[in-house]
Amino acid sequence: MPPPDETLYLIDGHAQIFRAYYAIRGGMNSPVTGEPTHAVFGFAGMLLKLFKQFRPRYVALALDAKGKTFRHEIYPDYKANRAEMPEDLPSQIERIVEMSRMFGIPVLRQEGVEADDIIATLATRMTEDPSRGEVQVRLVSKDKDLEQLLSDRVTMFDIHTDTTIDIATLKAEKGITPAQAVELQTLTGDTVDNVRGVEGIGPKTAAKLIEQYGTVDNLLAHLDEIKGKRRENLEKARDTLPLTRQLVTLKRDVAIDFDLEDARLGGIDAAGLRRLFKELGFRRHQADLDALLADASAAAPRVNNDDDPKLHFAAGLFDAGPTPLSDASPSGTITTATTAADYDYSAITTRAQLDELVQTLRAHKLIALDTETIGLGHRAPLCGLCFAWKPGSGVYVPVASCWPESHLDLATVLDALRPILEDPAVGKTGHNLKYDMLVLRNAGVRVRGVAFDSMIAAHLLGLPGKGLDDVALAVLNHEMIPITRLIGARARGVTQKTMDQVPLEEITPYAAEDADISLRLYHEFHPKLRVMGMEELCDQVETPLVAVLADMESTGIRVDPDVLLEQKTALAARIVELRDAIHEAAGEPFNIDSPKQLAEILFTRLKLPMLKRTRTGPSTDIEVLEALADREDLTSEQAKVPRLMIEYRQLTKLVGTYLDSLREAIHPPTGRVHASFHQTGAATGRLSSSDPNLQNIPVRTEIGRRIRKAFIAEPDQLLIGADYSQIELRVLAHLSRDEALCDAFDRDMDIHTAVAARVFGIKPEEVSREQRDHAKTINFGIIYGITPYGLARRVEGMSVEDARAMIAEYKRGYPGIDAFMRKCVEHADAHGYVTTILGRRRAITQIKSSNAQTRALGERLAINSVVQGSAADLIKKAMVSLHRTIDAQHLPLRILLQIHDELILETPEKEAESMAAIVKREMEQAMTLRVPLKVEVGMGRNWLEAK
Repeated sequence: MPPPDETLYLIDGHAQIFRAYYAIRGGMNSPVTGEPTHAVFGFAGMLLKLFKQFRPRYVALALDAKGKTFRHEIYPDYKANRAEMPEDLPSQIERIVEMSRMFGIPVLRQEGVEADDIIATLATRMTEDPSRGEVQVRLVSKDKDLEQLLSDRVTMFDIHTDTTIDIATLKAEKGITPAQAVELQTLTGDTVDNVRGVEGIGPKTAAKLIEQYGTVDNLLAHLDEIKGKRRENLEKARDTLPLTRQLVTLKRDVAIDFDLEDARLGGIDAAGLRRLFKELGFRRHQADLDALLADASAAAPRVNNDDDPKLHFAAGLFDAGPTPLSDASPSGTITTATTAADYDYSAITTRAQLDELVQTLRAHKLIALDTETIGLGHRAPLCGLCFAWKPGSGVYVPVASCWPESHLDLATVLDALRPILEDPAVGKTGHNLKYDMLVLRNAGVRVRGVAFDSMIAAHLLGLPGKGLDDVALAVLNHEMIPITRLIGARARGVTQKTMDQVPLEEITPYAAEDADISLRLYHEFHPKLRVMGMEELCDQVETPLVAVLADMESTGIRVDPDVLLEQKTALAARIVELRDAIHEAAGEPFNIDSPKQLAEILFTRLKLPMLKRTRTGPSTDIEVLEALADREDLTSEQAKVPRLMIEYRQLTKLVGTYLDSLREAIHPPTGRVHASFHQTGAATGRLSSSDPNLQNIPVRTEIGRRIRKAFIAEPDQLLIGADYSQIELRVLAHLSRDEALCDAFDRDMDIHTAVAARVFGIKPEEVSREQRDHAKTINFGIIYGITPYGLARRVEGMSVEDARAMIAEYKRGYPGIDAFMRKCVEHADAHGYVTTILGRRRAITQIKSSNAQTRALGERLAINSVVQGSAADLIKKAMVSLHRTIDAQHLPLRILLQIHDELILETPEKEAESMAAIVKREMEQAMTLRVPLKVEVGMGRNWLEAK
């Protein structure tokens, strides 16, 4: 590490916080608390880089005060046009303050002034008082407002680009001195702060004028030398420029109690920071902190006792100093957690111990189960099994290690435990139990008696994290042993250990802890599910579904790689055609896959309207392309590039996402794709899939149909496709009890024709194809809270006004639906959540937002979550019921896939008709609704034929 830096580092707090906030698109949330964390994450990264790169001795953080400042007193409209702070930022600022104090950094705020004024005061105080010696000041910021502070001992530093701004840099880049920085800002003003400058004068023009005339006053004294409109604008602004100068000049005499020694970094609360980073899900920062501590320890001996949670980096790096300045007490959220050392964990290594374990497990109605494997994935060999039957204790049964003499062999252990594991009367709980079931199935054991899964329960209860470590910390305040402590961190050039290489005394507490914690989570979660009305949903649907999905993943579905290759070849040829056509329509070749180059073509060369901007420039996302392709004010030729780009992106995505990934996903020993299905992947309760993702294969396009052709049955077998007809609309009819909608389903009418007839005020037989299509669009859109603009976008040739009228007519024709939607929104507003038919809850946090767009999103989610979530409840219940029937009657039928409202199954060809009838019956009888359920069943050699 470099030698300690004697410079005072003054961090421009809000500038760094806002940069961190906007740096991560889509944001981040803690897997433990659920709170937003992206600004905290970025700020923490900045601090860690600062410490690693410079080893500073003196650091202070300046933040804006809450409320108005002296600038508001002299100019009430100061910052009047600033947007409100994002709703998810204030809580993150408080976390940043808490974290900064743990780093030992004083946090400076002062009522009536801004952070820049504090920085100006301290920079001046440190460098102009001879008694303070030759202190250097580095401002951690690139904010132009601080340029007026630069001197031979004050520099600015952009830590994100490692760029230093000093007097010479300012002169080279802007042609001004620090003293002239105020003059320049007086001319340009600051639109962000609503500070008026001179109309028509930007930074470059202002710099030239200041370079020529030196000051604004001198410029105004020589106005006769200025010509035309510029002179007129200067004359107009003459009276407001003194106020502008006052507003942009930083205050250098803030009465703040601060001395250089107050900024000396003393102790870093390493234990607190580790806990905070773990709570917020900052695994990378945990590793960076440990590396920083290790580097510091190597540089100098520790100066503290190991039992003291307040650690110092090292003598000579961060010396002990006075308590940092602060303006509030720490939040107190960081409390001491329990660890494995607080509980009773042991290993089973002898036959006598194993026999005793079997007897103990047999005596309990519920046991916790976990597995350890040698490597990743459920096909990895078993390393050991873990069990718990009472909270606070657990055992590890090793079956493989580098020390075979220290444990029993796999065959002996499985022979003894198989009767327990396969006994449905012995209930099993675990965390992500499906994985353990697949591991054991690969070892020849078929686990039965699944009673609970704490990962699924955590999802039902709305906890943000899915990993056992996160859930344990959030619910039990228990800090689990990180796997990196056993096998090392994953990094380039570093080989991790496998679990069989970990000594028994290290792996035992780690492994047994997993079982114990999952058992303790059962005792925590099951009563809560009962109180929240989700006990039946968990026990009768979600928990038995674990075994269904384990069977599906183990079975997989055969995929023909040759069919996929043929399709890829055909699509590749079309992609080449599209690329050439896009280049021709654009008038020049360019990198089609570059958003920046595409934006240049669309908005500069072709001069198309710019519809949306991002932080980095004009957006060219699919919404923008679709809007440009559909605009009525553009000719067909102008809309050609957006239209071709839409098809190009669709095809390239299909090739990369499906045709390539599907071929790579085929498991050679079986010739089948074994996708993973997830119960915790969607907030609505729908199943999701991965490795590969099969849920997003296009449904209605010809290409999507071709992809389905590659999914085939085994010889002498057929695939059965069973699809719920209009399931979400039938659920909507049940929930809303709308008489007209229920009547249409009761009479088995074509629902889109029935709706079109009612909305357009005509007889069903008079409904045109176009009118039916319009009704179909609004039928499905109403579930998602479709807006007039959204409907107009989806229906070619429909204006927003026509769409608004159609939605109004729909609501008049189906008043029960309108009342139901209002009820969903009202419930979300009153309770903060909505529920499905089976009681599944979804929190609707957006409903309380002061932002109109965010609240509108919450209202749409409130409606959609009830309808789509209830449809998810239904098909899950159908899968459980069908699986039980297959098992009970030993039917020659296997469930292979679940894609939204559709099941794909496999059965011998000669029994396909009878099996299809059973599937149809089970699905239609899975739930009793106000309207009849209808399932359409098909059979064929491949998925396409079975549709």
